Order: sequence, then structure tokens, then C-alpha cells
Amino acid sequence: MNAFTYVFLLALLVSVSLKFWLARRHAAYVHSHRDKVPEAFSSTISLAAHQKAADYTLAKLKVQTAQNLLELFVLLYFTLGGGIAFLDRFLSQFELSSLVHGTALILSAMFSIAVLELPLNIYQTFVVEEKFGFNRTTVKQFLKDLGLQTALALALGAPLLALLLWVMENARQAWLIAWAILVGFSLFMSWAWPTLIAPLFNRFTPLEDTELKARIQRLLERCGFQSQGIFVMDGSRRSGHGNAYFTGLGKHKRIVFFDTLMAALEPEELEAVLAHELGHFKRRHILKALLINAGLSFVGFALLGWLVDQSWFYQGLGVPRPSAAAALLLFMLIAPVFGTFLKPLIAAVQRRYEFEADAFAASLTRPEALICALVKLYRDNAATLTPDPLYAAFHYSHPPAAIRIAHLKQALSR
Repeated sequence: MNAFTYVFLLALLVSVSLKFWLARRHAAYVHSHRDKVPEAFSSTISLAAHQKAADYTLAKLKVQTAQNLLELFVLLYFTLGGGIAFLDRFLSQFELSSLVHGTALILSAMFSIAVLELPLNIYQTFVVEEKFGFNRTTVKQFLKDLGLQTALALALGAPLLALLLWVMENARQAWLIAWAILVGFSLFMSWAWPTLIAPLFNRFTPLEDTELKARIQRLLERCGFQSQGIFVMDGSRRSGHGNAYFTGLGKHKRIVFFDTLMAALEPEELEAVLAHELGHFKRRHILKALLINAGLSFVGFALLGWLVDQSWFYQGLGVPRPSAAAALLLFMLIAPVFGTFLKPLIAAVQRRYEFEADAFAASLTRPEALICALVKLYRDNAATLTPDPLYAAFHYSHPPAAIRIAHLKQALSR
């Protein structure tokens, strides 16, 4: 142990305490408002639906609390508990090259963490989601998804890790090159996800509703948005939750509706939801998000480039043998601890983007249509209408329901 050990433990204590305190506030706030629908929703949300949303929120909070405890255990085990050192010694007996050894070290740690988290994922899917009527996933589908995700993680992650480690061990200004590689990989994934990877998990069929398609095409023309197509995704294969999004870069952008969303909303409401998503495009939120992520990762890699040569960094976190792989793995493990304090700032920016996208949608479609669509989404997805304000400030990327609807109603009065 050294001075950095105490800095790390202090940051961890504050981070974990903050998470549990906010979760308790949120649970108490949701429970205290469980028996009365907020006035703004009294005519559109039934008490039964409101109570279901409260109970669903509380059930998910319990799982999240267990997840936080598990993450705490995993972090302490792999750092001060000697987990990384144990894996390092275990792999050393195979006399691998430093590059293969380092890649195997990180992958084995990540695989171990995924295995430890698997029971909670199973519980969330087959107990919590099942209890509230959202789960459509079969055991066979769950196992198939798990196998495919693991295969993709190895096929994409292993070469990326090997390349990053090779650069860190051999190149000048290694952190800058490693950062550029990661940014390039992120852009590649933005291009590859909609056309190559997402179809491995879901079926995407072109929108067949001619009336809705014509309505959407007119909206796209008004926005000056060109896409590769409008698709319906079979989200109901796994979940009863509904959503819509557009994905891809450049000419490879495509619009996607969940089939569950198609079943829940009227054509005008679907148009309003899509107008909101297009608002993110027109207000350059996706580009801004990419730049913010690139900027944060730039700072992260610059810091990693300095830490990789600092012996106190390894010693303070329970790793006796310094290496590029150990530095990268330690940084991946502890970054979320210090990143906790950035969460409210990032969430505030995201909520601002949502308000801007809502305003854009309200300028192109009837605000009433978006309000109706949002109310249905809150109801059908069992999203609580009464989150704790401080919890929402830290964790909500979208504005709370009452505030968001109030902003849209202001657009009606203009």
C-alpha cells in the first residue's frame, strides 16, 4: 500500500456511498408517491399503471444495488485483493509472448467479471422482467445471445486489445496512437453495427405500411434527411419494451422502429417520435456526443500514457509486476470510480439534448402527438413518473416525465 492506495480507497468510498445514498433516496421517493398519480397525468395514466411503474422501479433498484455490491467486490478483488497478480502468475507458466500474455490477461479478467455478473443478468431477465410482463426471451434465445455476444467480443475485442498493447509496448507517443485507434474503431462500429452486427441478433424488415411510410418520407424531406431505409425490428422477440432510433454514419444511416412501438402508437404519434430522433440529427447531437467521447478518451489515454511508467500506480493497486496490459486493465477497472463525479454533468448535457430534440419535433409535428406518444411510452414501459430529483440529476439521460411534458405543453401555448 502507498499514498495512491488511500486516494483510490477514498474515491471508492465516496463513489459507493453516493450510489447507495442516491438509490435509497430514489426508492423512498418513488414509494412515497406510489399511491397517487401526479396531477399532470391523472387523466392519462391509471393508478394501477402508476403503481406498476413504481414497483418495477423498486425491483430494478434492488438488482442495481446488488450489481453495485458485486462491482465493489470485483474491483477490490482484482486490485488490492491480488486478482490481477494471480492471473498474471497463472498465465506466466505457459511462457507466452508478452503480447499474447497481456491480451490473455485482460480477456481472462473481463471474462471472469462477465461470469460473475451472469446470475444477476439472468435474475433481471427471467424474474424481474418476467414478473412485470416484459420478458419475451426464452432460455434458448438467452443462451444463443450469450454465445453470440461472447464470440463477437473475442473476434473484435482480442485483435483490438492486441493492437493497443503492441502500440503501448513499441511506439513513441503510444497513448496518442492508441487513442486514435480506439476512435477509429468506434467509427468503424458505428458503420458496421446497423448493417453487419445488429442483423445477427434481430430481424429488420422494410416498413410495409404505405400510409405511414409516405408520412415518414414527407417528414424526412422536410428535414433534409437521407437514410438507407426505414425498418421494423422484431424487438418483441426479447422484450415488451418499445423504442425507435436511427443509426449508422453517412449514407449508411437507417431508421428503426421496434415492432412493439409500432403496435402501441398511432401513425401521427410514430411520426412525432421519429421527428424527435431526427432532432438529434439536425441539432448535431450525435456528432457532439462523438466529439465529447473522443475528448474524454483523449484525456484518459493521455493519463494512461503517464501512469504506465509510474511504479506507484501498480503498487498502490496490488500489482507487483508492471506491464502495459496491467496498466490498461487497472485503468479500465478504476476509471468508473473517478468517472462517477462526471455523471451529473454528462447527464445534464444529455437531458439538454433531449429538450432540444423535443423542441425540434414540436416545430415539425403537433406537440400533442409527441405528448400522447410519450405518455403511452411511459405507461407501457412502466417508467416511473415520480423519480427523486437528485437521483434523476445523476442518472437520467432523459428529463423526468413531468418536466419533459411541461416543456412540450409550453410549446402549445406559443
